[in-house]
Amino acid sequence: MTRAPAPPEGFAEFVAARSHVLLRAAWLLTGDAAAAEDLLQTALARSWRHWDRIAAAGHPEAYVRRVLYNTYLSWWRRHWRGELPTAAPPERAGPEDIAAASAARDGLRRALARLTPRQRAVVVLRYVEDRTVAETAELLGCSAGTVKTLAFRALETLRADAAVRSLLTAEGADHHDAT
Repeated sequence: MTRAPAPPEGFAEFVAARSHVLLRAAWLLTGDAAAAEDLLQTALARSWRHWDRIAAAGHPEAYVRRVLYNTYLSWWRRHWRGELPTAAPPERAGPEDIAAASAARDGLRRALARLTPRQRAVVVLRYVEDRTVAETAELLGCSAGTVKTLAFRALETLRADAAVRSLLTAEGADHHDAT
């Protein structure tokens, strides 16, 4: 029985410290928990091979994020998108209104799914992870102008979506009621 090689120095600590944040980004990109885990695992496996060089260069998370986003974009280009399963077991009822929260999450997930992969990557980086235009451009390997154009078009698409509009209206009403 052969043993797997030991992870490079610092890799296990990096994974323990940052994988939850990277997994959230992967889920926002894919919209699916299992696909997000696969995406993150692939990005970490690709990074593991070159970890000594990555760690020595500094900012290993930036490198792993770039691998994550580039892997997502390459998967999207290759995957067949004909059938999407729709039946999911219902969540258990609780004291809070999970149906409304679940519907809101589903509406947002569907709205994000209508964006192109590059638009979705820009939205996640800019508005969820609060990255600058320059950081987003660097991570995606494109120009700042491309990031701005993709963000503009993505926000246009999201604003036109009825589910997103209803979330924004409900959020505005909640904020108005609180004041």
